Amino acid sequence: MDPIESLMEIFEEKTKTKTSKKRKWREIEQFKEKLALEKELLSYDNSLEHLLEEV
Repeated sequence: MDPIESLMEIFEEKTKTKTSKKRKWREIEQFKEKLALEKELLSYDNSLEHLLEEV
């Protein structure tokens, strides 16, 4: 194999690894954002139920 070809393969593997890691971190961030949103919505839901009980 040509040295240039082997270098290109190494570069492509590193690029794929970086992209994969970024994608995984983004998925984790999206999951955390979803959990935070659900908690926030639950707090609003609970406060509205409290208002309905008063009426």
